[in-house]
Amino acid sequence: MALTYDGTNGITFNDGSQIGSASQMGIRNRIINGHMVIDQRNAGASGTATGTYTLDRWYYQASQSSKGTWQQNAGSITPPAGFSNYLGFTSSSAYSIAAGDYFNFQQQIEGYNWADLAWGTSSASTVTLSFKVYSSLTGIFGGSIKNNNNSRSYPFTYTIPSANTWTTINITIPGCTDGTWQTTNSAAIQLCFGLGLGSTYSGTAGVWSTSNYISATGATSVVGTNGATWYITGIQLEKGSVATPFDYRFYGKELLLCQRYYEKSFAIETAPADGVAAGNDGMTGACYSASNCRVETKFAVTKRATPTVTTYKGGDAGTNGQWSWYNGSSWVTFGASNISASSTQFYNELAPSGRSFGQALIVDGNWTASAEL
Repeated sequence: MALTYDGTNGITFNDGSQIGSASQMGIRNRIINGHMVIDQRNAGASGTATGTYTLDRWYYQASQSSKGTWQQNAGSITPPAGFSNYLGFTSSSAYSIAAGDYFNFQQQIEGYNWADLAWGTSSASTVTLSFKVYSSLTGIFGGSIKNNNNSRSYPFTYTIPSANTWTTINITIPGCTDGTWQTTNSAAIQLCFGLGLGSTYSGTAGVWSTSNYISATGATSVVGTNGATWYITGIQLEKGSVATPFDYRFYGKELLLCQRYYEKSFAIETAPADGVAAGNDGMTGACYSASNCRVETKFAVTKRATPTVTTYKGGDAGTNGQWSWYNGSSWVTFGASNISASSTQFYNELAPSGRSFGQALIVDGNWTASAEL
């Protein structure tokens, strides 16, 4: 039986049947958490902070504070068919955008997950962006795709024709044949969705530019209308000029993909905070002197790079940010602690008192590890 092979369709037999296609192998979507199911940091709670991650992998960037609220499933509307979650934004005022203002959600994609598209060369592959969007506003909205040093950007537009209705959007973007596009563990691209951009960060839609454009000229400003809403889910960015059905991945696999960039000891439904008992009680450490103990923690997933580890007080005793240990009758806060991390694990060097070489400790506390782009 004759067969052919290509990277999109896999193996195709002469009767038209296929195996090993991108659809079957689940490798089409370069976006992580595009259906907004993972929310390790906030566990569904709303936030207003700028310069922060909202749902996993989705960063909210704004030049002005207190202009909007973001949240998983904001407004509690019915998601589009086939989805259970979305990322939502609600404007808090009618803000008039200045030239240098910017409000947007974005996801940065690691170079290892983009290198095969050969951007920056004459062989650059076309990509297609698709998503489902819902807003109280109608009209033309914008966003962009750009490289990590902001020297190449491609503004795009899309139209929401009916208010408060889920609309499916498909946008084909030609590959960029010049500029610098990372191919290792640093950021290769940023995919941005504008919520209001000044003229400094807005450019002509549908063409590659050497300027740092986050959205397209003339796009609707969500933050310009008090109480305006904008919701999105089902975001897919894939190789080729055709939008294919959303690449659903098992929840466990999606969580592992997110944990390459951010992991926590807390239960998945618990937002990190001091004084939380659930999640990581019962850690053990070993003493190598009367006043020195080491607790070793291995990550579930190898991190993109050496992460920043933050410790949290457990539920039993101690000062905020500090772990505690059980001395046989009560929980006691450690003295100094010193974190040493790699991409696969971290050590916390702690200072109990009155211990001896080789003794074990039961330790209470939690942690987060961030290796975001």
